[in-house]
Amino acid sequence: MSRQKLARFADNAKRENVVEPGKEIIDKIKGNWHESYFKNDRNITLELACGRGEYTIGLARLFPEKNFIGVDLKGDRIWKGSGIALEEGLGNAAFLRVHILELLNYFEQGEVSDIWITFPDPRPKDRDEKRRITNTRFLDLYKTLIKPGGNVFFKTDNTGLFEYTLEVLKERNDIEDLIYTFDLYHSELKPECYDIRTRYEQKFNEMGHDIKYMRFKFKS
Repeated sequence: MSRQKLARFADNAKRENVVEPGKEIIDKIKGNWHESYFKNDRNITLELACGRGEYTIGLARLFPEKNFIGVDLKGDRIWKGSGIALEEGLGNAAFLRVHILELLNYFEQGEVSDIWITFPDPRPKDRDEKRRITNTRFLDLYKTLIKPGGNVFFKTDNTGLFEYTLEVLKERNDIEDLIYTFDLYHSELKPECYDIRTRYEQKFNEMGHDIKYMRFKFKS
């Protein structure tokens, strides 16, 4: 492991806005994010596979009346977003370093209001289908986490993953209010994304890739 990564992990261990294994708070956080961390009862939005946390930070700036949590297993990635949140005094932004499939260990059913999924690994090989973040086993998890009426937002440059996700959603009988576009920047849906762009979004758009976007809810 590089010295840079070790230094970042050491920083995360000291940062109050990073919740991770080894910290006392993680054992009592399930169902207690409002009381134990945010100290308020405002809605919680998750950014899954958040990387550097561009959406967590961007949304926290725009909506100080809401709480945002970026989730990623890679500590050296969330180090960036957590540092920005601290520098800007964004007390409504936190980062959770765990695997997405473990989220029910850290959230009660219905504890989350909305979920953002931004530019995840597309996992294009057939053998990796179950690892795609929009595979049905992940969707079942999101349905448990999210409050009735909550939105799931999904952005990607990858056409294959986007089409796969649409197929998965249309095969289910618990999806409603599904809206999508294969070209976000030329769509009336563009304002919904608040012009927040991740590093990957910027990179792939500059390479000529259209950005795909969808929003949907689970039926109550």
